[in-house]
Amino acid sequence: MSSTHKRIQRPNSLWEDTLSAGERCDEEPLESSIRADITIIGAGLTGLWSAYYLSQQLPDADIVVIDSAGVGFGASGRNGGWASALLPMGLQRVEREHGRDAAKQLQTEMHSTLDEIQRVLATEGINAAEQRGGTFTAARSAPQLKRVTHEVSTYQRFGFGDEYHFLNGAAAREVCNMSELAGAMFTPHCIAVNPTKLTHGIGRAVVRNGARILAPVRATALGRGSVTTDKGTISTRYIVQATEGYTSNIEGQHRNMVPLSSMMIATEPLPDDIWDTIGLANRPTFDDTRHLIVYGQRTADGRLAFGGRGAPYHFGSAIRPTFDTNTTMRNRIRAALVDLFPAVRDARITHHWGGPMGTPRNWACSVHANWSDGVVTAGGYVGDGMSATNLFGRIVADLIAEREHDSGQHDRSDLLCLPVVGPPSRRWEPEPIRWMGINAGRVAARFADISEHRKGKTSRFFGGVIDGLLRR
Repeated sequence: MSSTHKRIQRPNSLWEDTLSAGERCDEEPLESSIRADITIIGAGLTGLWSAYYLSQQLPDADIVVIDSAGVGFGASGRNGGWASALLPMGLQRVEREHGRDAAKQLQTEMHSTLDEIQRVLATEGINAAEQRGGTFTAARSAPQLKRVTHEVSTYQRFGFGDEYHFLNGAAAREVCNMSELAGAMFTPHCIAVNPTKLTHGIGRAVVRNGARILAPVRATALGRGSVTTDKGTISTRYIVQATEGYTSNIEGQHRNMVPLSSMMIATEPLPDDIWDTIGLANRPTFDDTRHLIVYGQRTADGRLAFGGRGAPYHFGSAIRPTFDTNTTMRNRIRAALVDLFPAVRDARITHHWGGPMGTPRNWACSVHANWSDGVVTAGGYVGDGMSATNLFGRIVADLIAEREHDSGQHDRSDLLCLPVVGPPSRRWEPEPIRWMGINAGRVAARFADISEHRKGKTSRFFGGVIDGLLRR
């Protein structure tokens, strides 16, 4: 199948530039109103994983996936490439809200999700430039060391001590030779991937299974039995909303999810002598425990792909292509990378990109079914969605398949008992309160990091503001 419509301008990311024409998943145009059994809004990983598993559980269903820009245009194709066991809400918060057993069950399922992703890649013949090298979380100051040791002890308390290890400074430097390294936590539960290759690979598998991907098709409103788009109306039995950072574009939903930006840079391929200095031989993803998050990976072609948070939130949840690059943020991210790895000081930066990630008010991802309207909504990953999208796609498929077939005759899928299945977050505050609060939190995180770097002590005031916003 080939695409004949005019293609939307894609982001100028490293991932896009390393996606070959043969790896790209083509889309079809929508030329008039149609009918479908299941309509999925959003051709990112949540929508595509949902379509993948739905096409297996309901092979006779007519499934369409629509997207305003195409497969992997949003965060699924722009992120840092961490298929990890992380969720935006930690174990302690899940325990507080749902109980210890539920927290352990969810974390165990996240570990298993990595195996499921690798199984699908092998089964479908998808090359996502993947390597399961784990994650290395560095501590580069006394406050960071305190947070790392607390995180390790938390995993130990929940029975995951064999899978999350504390490394002292010397052992940590054997894995990743960061500057000022005092220690680290290491877990094998992460796969470094090229997210665009992964997303398009799943898209191709979805099409092979008989689903249709229609783009560019912009959903403007949805309700019981129909999705209104700029190309016509889709009459449908079920709707899966997987719009994540672009949810504010749907009529009446501008306060459901805010688009917070994350931005990345990539270096040129680095020579062997620099890699001998840096380490990361098995391609573990890496970060540290500063408040204004940074994250990175050694790519399959020998670059450093590195990103960070802290870009401004724009009034009214505005989203524009011009927001995807920001010179101030580019310079800050590059400075942070050089601070971690001085050996890359003279390396050329070849790419700079960014984009919105979906952020609910309660800072927790969820799957919610509103059967009165036939709508299942999934997302809210706050940047930790590469693996969770697979889990949520399986949950979405189980919910709809149960609705179609079981009628209470069989035991529920274990996935439907996870604490991420439930009511959605409350809505964000109206403007200008939303704009002031989010940007105040962004500034507080930056000042907390500056204070801790200068004083070597935990920033109780600014750190407390962040903990309150994130409900930690």
